[in-house]
Amino acid sequence: MIQRKKEEKAIVLDFLPHGYPFSNQRTPIIQILGENYMTLLEAVPKTGVFLKPRDEVYIGPEKRDQVHHVVGKIEYEKMTQTAIMILEEIVKEVVKEKEEYYVNFFNKACSLTTRLHQLELIPGIGKKHMWKILEEREEKQFESFEGIKKRIDFLPDPEKSIIKRIMAEFEGADKYKIFVG
Repeated sequence: MIQRKKEEKAIVLDFLPHGYPFSNQRTPIIQILGENYMTLLEAVPKTGVFLKPRDEVYIGPEKRDQVHHVVGKIEYEKMTQTAIMILEEIVKEVVKEKEEYYVNFFNKACSLTTRLHQLELIPGIGKKHMWKILEEREEKQFESFEGIKKRIDFLPDPEKSIIKRIMAEFEGADKYKIFVG
């Protein structure tokens, strides 16, 4: 049996106290981003709970104080404008906070097919940059975004490229998901 990865904590992107504007259903809804696997989710808050964007909520299996239940994943297209704006800001913060994790991607990335490497999914990285990254990481693993920039000539900012890739995955740019759950 396949073990599904579940989120424990999430960040509120938007709170709709009266549900979706053009829906007959008036149940309060929160649009949230799971912290561990960057999963876009929709949840129902407990009665009387008022949340604001950037609030952190517990959505794990134990007793929840603010969230009644998680409805499920939500498509990027169904996100509110507020949620999309907050999402981009939060993604930037997460990439900065977890720099080591994202830099490690450059150290561990591998081929997806005989013609496509994971590194090539990052905006601004083509075959030449990919080969240079593979060569450099053989000599010494990368330790920071700054280190990547210094060692790979003419490479676009790796931090910004990772952020662009994450946002593209949310938007469904292609079938490959390397950062988003």
